[in-house]
Amino acid sequence: MTHPDLNRETIVPFIAEIFERNAAEEYLGESVTIGEHMLQCAELAERSGASDEVVAAALLHDIGHFTHEFPTDAADQGIDSKHEEAGAQVLEKFFPKVVVDCVRYHVDAKRYLCATNPEYFDRLSEASILSLNLQGGPMSTDEVAKFDENPDVIDIVQVRLWDDEGKDPGHKAPEFGHYLALLQRVVDRAA
Repeated sequence: MTHPDLNRETIVPFIAEIFERNAAEEYLGESVTIGEHMLQCAELAERSGASDEVVAAALLHDIGHFTHEFPTDAADQGIDSKHEEAGAQVLEKFFPKVVVDCVRYHVDAKRYLCATNPEYFDRLSEASILSLNLQGGPMSTDEVAKFDENPDVIDIVQVRLWDDEGKDPGHKAPEFGHYLALLQRVVDRAA
């Protein structure tokens, strides 16, 4: 749910403030913090030459972890926090559909890849496997067909792949401030 005073000029500073306050939180049993993970994903997107919108999506895909009241060990407690929907709801008034779709469906993309690519499951971390089970496991054939209908499916899947890769405890990605101008450009273009 968005804050009532948010608008095109205040959403990026608001996200930056949320990020600053929460970036050091544990990332669901991974060897990096949630902030390190999000920044590594954005850097992977940026290095690949992705559009500003897809870089923004890679950076913000887990913003929903900062917007809900579930404990950081929710998965260990058998709770699916639905962070993807929480994040999408925060962003959808200000960001273009491709960014919101990448946030909203990055969990479904994991389920999709598990169903369509036999080698993909072997690359998942222990924490991702635990959350996969809470999120419904690999998609059914019908779910795969429906997922394939999304016009943003290629970007959604790519953000998911960066999501899996952005977990290097020894890597120092650019700081959040590096992406402030990019995020504002994306918001301004979506207005």
